[in-house]
Amino acid sequence: MPIEHLILGAAVLLLASVLASKASGRFGVPALLVFLVVGMLAGSDGPGGIDFDFPRAAQSMGIVALALILFSGGLDTRWRDVRPVLRPSLVMATAGVAVTAILVAWFSTAVLDLSFAEAMLLGSIVSSTDAAAVFGILRSKNLALPNRLRSLLELESGSNDPMAVFLTIGMIAVLSEPGFGLGGLSLLFVRQMAVGALAGFLMGKLAALAVNRLNLEYEGLYPAVTLSLALATYALTAVAGGNGFLAVYLAAIVMGNSDFIHKRSLIRFHDGLAWLMQITMFLTLGLQVFPSRLPAVTLAGLAIALFLMLVARPAAVFLLLSLGSLNLRERVLVSWVGLRGAAPIVLATFPLLAGVPQAGLMFHIVFFIVLTSALLQGTSIGFLANRLGLAEKSRHPHIDPLDLVSNGERDLIEIPIGRHSPAAGKRVLDLELPRNTLLLLVDRGGTYIIPRGGTAITAGDRVLVLTTKDRIQEVERALGA
Repeated sequence: MPIEHLILGAAVLLLASVLASKASGRFGVPALLVFLVVGMLAGSDGPGGIDFDFPRAAQSMGIVALALILFSGGLDTRWRDVRPVLRPSLVMATAGVAVTAILVAWFSTAVLDLSFAEAMLLGSIVSSTDAAAVFGILRSKNLALPNRLRSLLELESGSNDPMAVFLTIGMIAVLSEPGFGLGGLSLLFVRQMAVGALAGFLMGKLAALAVNRLNLEYEGLYPAVTLSLALATYALTAVAGGNGFLAVYLAAIVMGNSDFIHKRSLIRFHDGLAWLMQITMFLTLGLQVFPSRLPAVTLAGLAIALFLMLVARPAAVFLLLSLGSLNLRERVLVSWVGLRGAAPIVLATFPLLAGVPQAGLMFHIVFFIVLTSALLQGTSIGFLANRLGLAEKSRHPHIDPLDLVSNGERDLIEIPIGRHSPAAGKRVLDLELPRNTLLLLVDRGGTYIIPRGGTAITAGDRVLVLTTKDRIQEVERALGA
């Protein structure tokens, strides 16, 4: 196929996914469900007819996308918000994942022709939740949860993928390597978590230091730096035998809670990149699925999905959080906010590539579970939160003040102060600036000064000015640009 046709097809699929997700928000349908359906329709069994059966390519895309999604989530996580809920979040992200996997494995042996080890692999794959899908739904409905509950769900969802990855890799080893038992699993757990945590902490410190010290000439290069560091964090940790997803998420949290230049713009870049990765990943995974094979696993998949939503997840929540500070209504909501998304489908490709028996069956059952979870839980989270009295309609959606700057009336401009500028040597209060103009920041050789009335402007400074569109030329004349 000519490259032009491939580019056009990719552009059409991407645009169709974005437009479909915009429409889905009105009905509370998770965006991930829309992206998956678009991929399925474009695949070999759909009207699109794209012949795609490349598990390794789908897995590679999924790993990169998941790493960047976790990096974006960690970068925007505030330590002061998650510190009060650190213990219950980590308990659910570790022991909660394990309890869920064991319960799903026990039930799967009753509805599928699987050994307990194979069923445990299936349970491990579907044991983690998806933060991006959950909060995408809450934002689309303009719902605001209590800060403590929101932080718990966010931290749990962002940090439980590493445990699911460990269990999946461990169970594949149990099925593939004779003699690999509890001792091997224990060593694997220690190595994965210890190396992942250490690498994540060190790379997070290094990333913040690198962004501050590089002093690049072009601001547009800084996103390339953080992107490369995020990918390097995953790759180096995985090569060292650690959990790359844990390292990426922890590095982003460490970096996000440090001070570095262009912080706001870098967070927004990675947020947009995370959405692009979600769309690309789900489209790819949707292409990998053959819808014609789903009816054969419908009954078993539906039974496991309902058991996961109604029994396994609530049992883990009530068992592990019963002695905490959450009340009954909050535990009910946490039980229901167990939306499955990106990680299970990506993890389902691991057995396929490892040649594990029943891997094809597991992949399509996992896909069916994700679809069912997104459709049933995803569309009802907002309704349940309202019924439990844990959410209220947001009257005023959050708007970033910087979004109001370039809106056709105001603009931010940067002006260099030369030796012959009328502003050189003057105090801010002595500058003859036009009305509706504000001098926001002074860059003096890499040192940033928030100006006061008595701040003197010197030659060589670069000043950031907020003004109206019709006053830009007056400002430039006043500052001698």
